[in-house]
Amino acid sequence: MFRFESLDIWKMAITYASKVYDFTDEFPQKVQYSLASQLRNSSLSISNNIAEGSGSSSKLEFKSFLNYSIRSLYETVSGLILAKEKNYLAQDKFDQVYQESELLVKKIRAFRSCL
Repeated sequence: MFRFESLDIWKMAITYASKVYDFTDEFPQKVQYSLASQLRNSSLSISNNIAEGSGSSSKLEFKSFLNYSIRSLYETVSGLILAKEKNYLAQDKFDQVYQESELLVKKIRAFRSCL
């Protein structure tokens, strides 16, 4: 088993990305290769940076990857806000994923502080 597989933040990030993928599957065809694709990429980048950072040779380097992960989360939230504004994402689904975003960023920051 790889180190990142035991990290709760990585597990949460995978679940988060999976939800973003599900939401974006419902977006109109006209934005599947733009907004939907960008949201999928940025949400997947959260867990990927956690995984990549877990293989770092130093805590400082791992913290850098956690920072990238947080930035990818912010990017995802920004895109989700636009999706909500364009009515591609219902308010209730947005509220749910927004709350998960806030929790995930808090957990990543807390983990980073413990390194």
